[in-house]
Amino acid sequence: MTNGAKADYGQPALIGGLVMGVLSALPLVSAGNVCCCLWVWTGGLVAAYLLQQNQSAPIAPADGALVGLLAGLAGAVVQTILSIPISIVIGPMERAIWQRALDMAGTLPPDVRETVERYGRDAQSGGLFILRSLFGLIFMLFIGAIFSTLGGLLGAAIFKKSSPPGTLDAPTA
Repeated sequence: MTNGAKADYGQPALIGGLVMGVLSALPLVSAGNVCCCLWVWTGGLVAAYLLQQNQSAPIAPADGALVGLLAGLAGAVVQTILSIPISIVIGPMERAIWQRALDMAGTLPPDVRETVERYGRDAQSGGLFILRSLFGLIFMLFIGAIFSTLGGLLGAAIFKKSSPPGTLDAPTA
């Protein structure tokens, strides 16, 4: 931060994390993350934008990176919390789609059919469901830390305010 001012990262990081987490948890919409982690980048961008809007001086790239990192971590937690009830609600529909696909497949070898049916039954069982949710959280923490930080850096560059009149543009360390 320039001029020794202390930035408040909490609110921008939380809002950026909410954007990332909600968009990443919604069925179909979450497919945007397949495109270079789009919603994760967006969370970092939103956080950097909000941080810049709360400051009169331009934010440093390090501030954008830090608020992006915090947004990525918050977004991973939000995405996990939202995806659990969504998976519980959507689970029966997924099993029905799998069963319909199996019925239409016709002549599958018995061992393949059994494996697919077992996956459909076990996907929502307690142990596998908890393990899948935990793995998803760890994965999103890792991905969020990387790409949301990059989004925050990009946001700091895009949304950077010009220096107020009468100030010198000294390089920030």
